[in-house]
Amino acid sequence: MAAATPLPVSDLSIIDVDAHITEPHDLWTSRAPASMKDRVPRVTGSGLERKWVVDDSIELSGTNPASVINKNGEKSRGTEFFGWQFEDVHVASYDMKARIEILDRFGLYAQILYPNVAGFGSQNFMKVEDDQLRLTCARIYNEAMAEIQADSNDRLLPMALMPWWNIEQSIEELGRAKEMGLRGIVMCSDPDSIGLPDLGADAWKPFWDACNDADLAINFHIGASETSFNMFGRAAWESNGMRRRLALGSAALFVENSRVCSNMILSGIFDRCPNLKIVSVESGIGWIPFVLESLDYEWGETGAQLEMPLQKKPSEYFRDHFWGCFWFEKIAPKHLIDIVGEDNILFETDFPHPTCLYPHVQEYIEEISAGWTDAQKRKILQDNAAKLYNIELPA
Repeated sequence: MAAATPLPVSDLSIIDVDAHITEPHDLWTSRAPASMKDRVPRVTGSGLERKWVVDDSIELSGTNPASVINKNGEKSRGTEFFGWQFEDVHVASYDMKARIEILDRFGLYAQILYPNVAGFGSQNFMKVEDDQLRLTCARIYNEAMAEIQADSNDRLLPMALMPWWNIEQSIEELGRAKEMGLRGIVMCSDPDSIGLPDLGADAWKPFWDACNDADLAINFHIGASETSFNMFGRAAWESNGMRRRLALGSAALFVENSRVCSNMILSGIFDRCPNLKIVSVESGIGWIPFVLESLDYEWGETGAQLEMPLQKKPSEYFRDHFWGCFWFEKIAPKHLIDIVGEDNILFETDFPHPTCLYPHVQEYIEEISAGWTDAQKRKILQDNAAKLYNIELPA
C-alpha cells in the first residue's frame, strides 16, 4: 500500500502569534477627547529630531518605526534601520490593509499583534506621573486595536495593554478588553521594578482570579519591563562592537523570559487559578526542556516543596498552562515535540522587527515542518493558536 501523501502546509490556516504594529502618529490624538489631545502620546519635531512625547513634552520613546523592511520591501540586516523614520519603512508596518496583503502573500491566515511605542509590557507609560493619563493612554490604544481587529474581519488580533501599575484598573480594563472582543492581554513581567508587589504576591490574587474567569491568553513578551528589557543592554561586553552587542543582547532577551515563566510556575498561582493560559512571546523554545528539567531537579534538591506545596511537578504546570513561540529555530521544535509534546508550541514571524522571518516565511515553514506528522502540523501551525486565542478558522 502506498504511503499517505503528507498534509501540504498550504492547506492550513497558519496563525502567526507574534508580529508588531508601527503605531501611526495620530493613533492617540485622533481618538482622544479634546481636553486630552495635547497630553496623550504624539509626535513632535522633524526629521531625526522627531520623538514620541506625552503630557508636558515627556519623551516616551524615539520615532524609529522598529521595522527592518524598507519602503521597497527589502530587509535590512545590521544597524542600518536605526536611522529610519516612518516614511522609510514598508507600508505594511503601519497600514493594516497592507498587512493583510502580506499575510496573503506568505500564506498566513491570522496574526497576533503587539505594541512598540508603549513598550512590550506598556512600561513606557510609567514615565507619566498622572495615573489617569496613563490609564487613558492604555484605554485609547486598546480601543484602536479593537478597531483594527474588526476592520480585518478578525484576521489581525492585537493584544490589550493592561494598566498594571494599578491592580484595580487592570481588573477593570481586563473586563473591558473582553467586552471589546480582544483575545488576550499584554502583561508587564516585573511590576516590582517600580516598587509594586511582584506578580506572585497576594496583592495580585484578585487580578489572577479575574484572568482565570475571563479565559483570555496572558502574554509575556520579551522585554516586557524595564528589568527585562535592560538585559538587552547589560548582556554584552562594552568591548564588543555595536553589531555584536545587538546580536548578543537579542539572544539574551530570549532566554530572559525563562525567568518570568519559572517565577510564575513556582508562585503556586496555578493551583488557585487552573484556567490561566500563559504565552512566552518572541523568546524561542530551545531553552524550555533544560529549564523544566532544572526546575524539577532543584525543586526536589532544595526542599522548596516545604515552603510552597505544589500539587504537581514544575514541568507539569508548563504542559498545562504555558505556550512557547518559535520562528528561526531548526533543532528546538523537534526536541520540544519529543520532550513536551506538540500541544504547547506556536509559530511566529516577528514581522517587521529585526530578525523576523521576512521574506522567507514560506520556505522556513516548509523546511521546519517537513518531518512532522499531519497532526503535528495542524496543531503547531494552526490549531494550538486558534484554540488559545479563540480564532474561528475558515471552513
